[in-house]
Amino acid sequence: MRAVTVSPGVPESLRLVEDWPEPAPEEGAILVEALAVGICGTDQEIIAGHYGEAPPGQERLVIGHESLGRVLEDPTGALQPGDLVAGVVRHPDPVPCPNCAVGQWDMCRNGRYTEHGIKGLSGFARDRWRVQQKFAVRLDPVLAPVGMLLEPASVVAKAWDHIERIGTRAEWNPQTVLVTGAGPIGLLAALLATQRGLTVHVLDRNTTGPKPDLVRALGATYHSVPVHELDMEPDVVVECTGAPVVVLDAMCKVGPTGIVCLTGVSSGGRTIDFDAGALNRALVLENNVVFGSVNANRRHWDQAAHALAQADQAWLNSLITRRVPMSHFAMAYEHTGEDIKVVLDFTS
Repeated sequence: MRAVTVSPGVPESLRLVEDWPEPAPEEGAILVEALAVGICGTDQEIIAGHYGEAPPGQERLVIGHESLGRVLEDPTGALQPGDLVAGVVRHPDPVPCPNCAVGQWDMCRNGRYTEHGIKGLSGFARDRWRVQQKFAVRLDPVLAPVGMLLEPASVVAKAWDHIERIGTRAEWNPQTVLVTGAGPIGLLAALLATQRGLTVHVLDRNTTGPKPDLVRALGATYHSVPVHELDMEPDVVVECTGAPVVVLDAMCKVGPTGIVCLTGVSSGGRTIDFDAGALNRALVLENNVVFGSVNANRRHWDQAAHALAQADQAWLNSLITRRVPMSHFAMAYEHTGEDIKVVLDFTS
């Protein structure tokens, strides 16, 4: 079968292998036919050789962690042939740590977790893959065109889950949300905010293209000015860019008893002249919270599946700016700077 692979740590080693072995039964009882995989910045970084780890005993890693497929067989009886399904990316570490032991592998404390298409587990960019029952998420049939969005949506579902848990530390009635960054994570964060009935503002540097219209279609307000120029003190900020200046401005902008969730990952190596003392004073005196959030556990995947099924399907479909057939697979991994979400289509 076909599989999109890399040699981890070797830049630009992306290759389509036409005779990749069928998935081993040890990977899971449920056999799935791939429909599509979504592509994100993590894939680009793996292709660039920045990180990535092949499964034990293998030299190449099948990439792809934003999965969508149809069940071919499930001897456990949990799913039926034809069911739409996505595979949970992260698996708990083998020790396990206290969090992995109770199903919170997104909060792994020793770093020995594995991840499909990223770290120690074959990914989903292959014609067929297997998954264990507890890591198989059934999707509503309405999500057939967009189900590969479940993985990024699960990241956002976790972010909102933790925001709301932190909010219960006091009497909390949030009204206004600022989302910085209008990529897939930012737009999905805005979607889940609107589903919660909040007033949503989205900030991004783009003034043209589909992003402003996608934000407005949610009933949210779009901004393209720097964060510090906004005339508001949001109750919640979901930061999705990882840009250091935006991160710091977001911390300064949030209102009293506000919560800032950082989902973007900064590259590091950049020094900024910044008054850290003033920021510390504001955070302490205003009882603000800043926290980071990454990955998701099974509860968040289920929450995300529900959120996507309730969303406007035409709007979700608009997030996908390119669908690339397998015959031109390499084009799917070309960074154009104009895409929101690129999908590699296994059915064409």
